[in-house]
Amino acid sequence: MHSRKYRNAAETCDVVFVNSEFTGRDVIETLGVSAERVRVARPAAKDVFRAEGPVADLGAPYILTVATLEPRKNLQALVEAHRLLGGDILLAVVGAEGWGEQPLLDDARIHRLGYVSDEELARLYRGADVAVYPSRFEGFGIPVIEAMACGIPVVVSSHESLDEASGRAAVRTDPEDPGAIAAAIERVLAEREQLVAAGLEHARSFTWRAVGEIFLRGYEEAVL
Repeated sequence: MHSRKYRNAAETCDVVFVNSEFTGRDVIETLGVSAERVRVARPAAKDVFRAEGPVADLGAPYILTVATLEPRKNLQALVEAHRLLGGDILLAVVGAEGWGEQPLLDDARIHRLGYVSDEELARLYRGADVAVYPSRFEGFGIPVIEAMACGIPVVVSSHESLDEASGRAAVRTDPEDPGAIAAAIERVLAEREQLVAAGLEHARSFTWRAVGEIFLRGYEEAVL
């Protein structure tokens, strides 16, 4: 179904909008769309994701990760990193069950919260000591921007698909190495103040007005 849909889009669309330079390169290389037809419109966080507002309390300091439970999100590596950290820090996992082999979340220090509303997610971001996004592959990675906009430092996979969402405001780490993920979390906790400031500034660089202007120009060029 998706192959037919994307093949048709590649053959018939005058303009193809993508959410990152990385996705744009993928569209050009995989679907054979000419670079002149591709427009990059990076998303922004919703207004609900901001540093001011109610804060969640899980009864202890916690690491937050936001991801559908599926292999691409690489949650098992984060679970192993969390075990290496030890201590009282919890791991809170937000996201619906997806597909494939599921990560082992049967630890008393792991809180599986399932799907939550945007308002509740914003509370969880604000209450977290750090947000971790160890994904193996993304189109953009909007939870990275959401966490930064809520004033939370972020550890992010070093995969190139997350370069644009991360900018220079996140600590990057090898997603396949739980020890490296644990070390990155410890670094973030030690450098929290500087990373929060950098993250807030980076998140502000993404706006829905900019997205709308890119779409408008794309429509105008397609008509011309």
